[in-house]
Amino acid sequence: MIPGGDILTLGILLALLGASALAVQSLAVRYGTIGSDSSDALVVTFAVNLAVLVPAAFLFGNPIEELTLRALAAFTAAGLIGTMIGRALHFEAIKRIGSSRSEPIKASQPLHASLIAVVVLGEVVTGGHLLAMLAIVAGIAIISYEHGQGGSVGDAGYVGLAFPFAAAFFYGIEPTFAKLGFAEGPTVLTGLLVKIVSAGTGFLLYLWWTKGLPDPRGIDRRELPWLLGAGVANTVFLLGYYGALELEPVSIVVPLVQSSPLVVILLSVLLVSDDLERITPRLILGALVAVGGAIGVTLLS
Repeated sequence: MIPGGDILTLGILLALLGASALAVQSLAVRYGTIGSDSSDALVVTFAVNLAVLVPAAFLFGNPIEELTLRALAAFTAAGLIGTMIGRALHFEAIKRIGSSRSEPIKASQPLHASLIAVVVLGEVVTGGHLLAMLAIVAGIAIISYEHGQGGSVGDAGYVGLAFPFAAAFFYGIEPTFAKLGFAEGPTVLTGLLVKIVSAGTGFLLYLWWTKGLPDPRGIDRRELPWLLGAGVANTVFLLGYYGALELEPVSIVVPLVQSSPLVVILLSVLLVSDDLERITPRLILGALVAVGGAIGVTLLS
């Protein structure tokens, strides 16, 4: 919890690190899926996650001794719901409508996460908290209108907006399962180990059942460095995000992580060509309102 007046706690700093890494991941996925499928991006990021987190979990802890059946079930659910389904929808959203539009819409995650945390974990949401959530909704409405007016790239119209909205819903469910898992005592690395293994296994089984296991040779070699970079950024995000969840309430961590759209827009303006990310004044306004609401959830709690 945040002590009185002490805002920059370790948990808050880890959440901000996660937000920055999430922004870098989104842009890397955008560049890495110009020709490749979003499923290619998922496979590569899962591979990087496993290559880093599995050895780290056993090097710095003892996952087998730390896990209880309740923790195993909670982190497995978090992996399947958030890391598999949520990430798949998130990556497809980036490919279809761009990271600068999908990220602010995905910032509606606090609406789902905070309400679920209130019901399941008994966390308290104040009047100021609810007011800030309304700002998130207003920001998303502005972005949705801007997208529908043809200021978007990729999928025109409103069909593409369904993907970041759905991703936000599944991402919003995940933190509650993570908190239930941490309540059993395992470390961050152990929780991430279970989460990534369950999500990666579930996604590979899904691919095998629907269209066969992926062939790494089919990935565009020019896009592979971007996908590997997305995997590294995602791993940093997971460490910061789950480290923050272990220290702070869901209703604090999730909104801070959703400040990533501002970083995405800043990097898009500085680094990304217009044919990939078209930044409009209305988009910037919508992102500012949505992210302002997300930050306000923290400051007004």
